[in-house]
Amino acid sequence: MNRPELRISAGTFRANIDAVRTRIAPSTLLLVVKDDAYGHGLAWTVRAASAAGVEWFGSYDIPTALDVRRAAASGARIFAWATSTDAEIDDALLSDIDLGVGSAEYLERVIARAFELGRLARVHLKIDTGLHRNGLLPEQWDAAVGVARAAEASGALELVGIWSHIAEASDADDDDAQLVFLDAIRAASESGATPALQHLTASAASWWRPELRGSLSRIGAFCYGVRSADGPELDGIRPIASLVANVVDLDGTDAVLSIGSFDGLPSTLSGSPVGTPAGARELRRIEHTSSVVDGWPGMAVGDEVRVFGAGDLGEVSATTLAERIDTVGEEILTRLSTRVRRTVSD
Repeated sequence: MNRPELRISAGTFRANIDAVRTRIAPSTLLLVVKDDAYGHGLAWTVRAASAAGVEWFGSYDIPTALDVRRAAASGARIFAWATSTDAEIDDALLSDIDLGVGSAEYLERVIARAFELGRLARVHLKIDTGLHRNGLLPEQWDAAVGVARAAEASGALELVGIWSHIAEASDADDDDAQLVFLDAIRAASESGATPALQHLTASAASWWRPELRGSLSRIGAFCYGVRSADGPELDGIRPIASLVANVVDLDGTDAVLSIGSFDGLPSTLSGSPVGTPAGARELRRIEHTSSVVDGWPGMAVGDEVRVFGAGDLGEVSATTLAERIDTVGEEILTRLSTRVRRTVSD
């Protein structure tokens, strides 16, 4: 078969999870699985993580959370933080999904749906610490906490968590964000029990800024072996996926591959190194359904070329490719089309 293939190692995924959990302890890993587990495939990812002992999953949206619920081990906690429709809220409450709430309007709707269904809403209230990616402004915080506490007293809501996103633009900015976050926790504690679930950091800050970690750390990319763009390599972390394409034709001294821009490979990645049986070669041109690579002695139709991976054949990682076009490694993975087969091995 000449279809390109994303080859995924479940063993490397489990090893990455172990490395992340060791690094962030005693904070608990909340494994983020948005965007079809960063293009790796949701169902097997959730099953493998559950088998490895992961108890918290971050889905972004409620429809994905429901897919996670079907695949996860019994008792898994799932956090969905996208502002959602009333119908989606109903689905979440009926499936025991924790909800991230970042506006007064959304909080009121969650409470209303909880009353209507007679279900308890587990809410993580979000304070805007400066990134302005959703979240209650500090001047809105006390009023929102008051609404949540009133609903808590009536049995419709449990304020289980306080959370936020940070910019990760500089240590100083993140220190300022933490001060806002801690002030929000203190203010909430004045009106009731301090929420046990406190989470401020995603992958990079969870890894390098232990003083910012809360009881949960939301980590996605690093568990899949995708380092931060322009960031250093990660000790104990390896890419879990390699993108492989076959040589389908020979064009003089060049090899023609069975992958192109229609498969989700950006044409602007031409000039990148790829891995061949003879080591690194230049990816000279990316066309609609094929690509051209500098040839090597003895090349033949059927030879495999690694477009990205862990570097075993001279290829670079998805993030290194992404840096060439000023984006992040996740985008290289998530834009791969369905024509690229996903295969998972142990």
